Amino acid sequence: MFKTFYPDEYVASTYVLDFEKMYREGCRGLVFDIDNTLVPHGAPADERAICLFDRLRSIGFDTCLISNNQEPRIKPFAEKVQSKYVFNAHKPSTKNYIKAMELMQTDRGNTVFIGDQLFTDVWGAKRTGMKSILVKPINPKEEIQIVLKRYLEKIVLHFYKKENEKRMSCK
Repeated sequence: MFKTFYPDEYVASTYVLDFEKMYREGCRGLVFDIDNTLVPHGAPADERAICLFDRLRSIGFDTCLISNNQEPRIKPFAEKVQSKYVFNAHKPSTKNYIKAMELMQTDRGNTVFIGDQLFTDVWGAKRTGMKSILVKPINPKEEIQIVLKRYLEKIVLHFYKKENEKRMSCK
């Protein structure tokens, strides 16, 4: 039942991912959530995010930000990191994950989604047929509706981790 929400990978931070390896393995497009994935909730693009996107471009990636927030939040962030973007995305609806790939001219096979929430970010990517990477939220201080979802996420992640441990012990 919970497998519907399992990410393909679960890591501590966006900033620890081996993007060079992802590129060597054929990934060409990266779709990112913003809040608590790249910066704390509501924060502008910081130096770390700007440097990351410069690095991603130098590797050869195209990028797209996808957020349920409105354009006044997303556009300035996207301009600072020089990325394509989709606002008011209605995640986990698949429509705007597909739009992000169209903007980058990539497809489900060579695009990866990176975000911090299971029930919007990861589920939407999985429903779209994309690889998904879940990252731990940058800042634990969040809006109440997200805090409530985090309790449910903990249950799903408990079973995800258990299954991964079992799979690793069988190797």
